[in-house]
Amino acid sequence: MNMNKGFTLVELLIALFVGALMMTAVYGIVNMAQKSSSGIERRVISQKDVRGALDLMALELRMASYNPQPEDTSIWKSAANCTSAGTPAYKGIQIATDSSITIEMDADDSQVINDFANEIITYTHNGNTITRAANCGTAQTFIGGTIVRIVNPTAVPVFRYYDFNNNRIDPITSANIPNIRAIEITLVAETEDNDPMTKAKRRVVYSTRVIPRNHGANP
Repeated sequence: MNMNKGFTLVELLIALFVGALMMTAVYGIVNMAQKSSSGIERRVISQKDVRGALDLMALELRMASYNPQPEDTSIWKSAANCTSAGTPAYKGIQIATDSSITIEMDADDSQVINDFANEIITYTHNGNTITRAANCGTAQTFIGGTIVRIVNPTAVPVFRYYDFNNNRIDPITSANIPNIRAIEITLVAETEDNDPMTKAKRRVVYSTRVIPRNHGANP
């Protein structure tokens, strides 16, 4: 028996080939795990951002039409310029569409609207973002943009409105703004990164319902 016999060239090539396959498989698994971890991290961050934005929108919409002296309907302003009186019957919801809403509230109990911060607020779905404007100021990006986008399709409006019988008001027009008793907010969020498995953008839907009790109360 020859104890000094080594490996043949064929055996070395086979060993190198098998080793390369194993290293490729290990690299693929590690790379996929890293992508998955990164995707999960981004998704968690976007979920927190969108959920926080939705909660704040709901909080402010809930205060629509707040007026410590409801018999005085002259305090409401036009959403166009915040100076001339709006239609009193609309109270603190001066604009209501599928993609935009303007609410008003007498936050400091002064019986004057627009003399205090955030008494007139407009939310608008603008492309892939939600913008927010306060007291007829410049609209600022509220949520959406690069890392996470708000991509509600036409079939899923950002705002849906319901009457006192819980029937959806559709289409929503200025004439039936006084009938609003509940507002449903839906945000379809799309993350920047692709899902490593499907290669498509991740989409998550967030929704909540708000009851602006002051708007429904009789003056």
